[in-house]
Amino acid sequence: MESRSRSVLKALTWRLAALGITVATAWAITGKAEVAASIGLADSTVKLLAYYLHERAWIKVEYGRMKPPEYQI
Repeated sequence: MESRSRSVLKALTWRLAALGITVATAWAITGKAEVAASIGLADSTVKLLAYYLHERAWIKVEYGRMKPPEYQI
């Protein structure tokens, strides 16, 4: 099981990378850095929360997890 702080750190590092991609794409399309930054920040804020909630929900799903052995030496 992952800690909440690990889930937060994973979400933050992913969103930083995705923010750069979104801003670069928006800038290439609009040619305006301010608009690109606004789009990137709005996108990242929404998706950061969505990613965290998605990660926390999947922690509760048992599908595909390997169970630890009943006895270990």
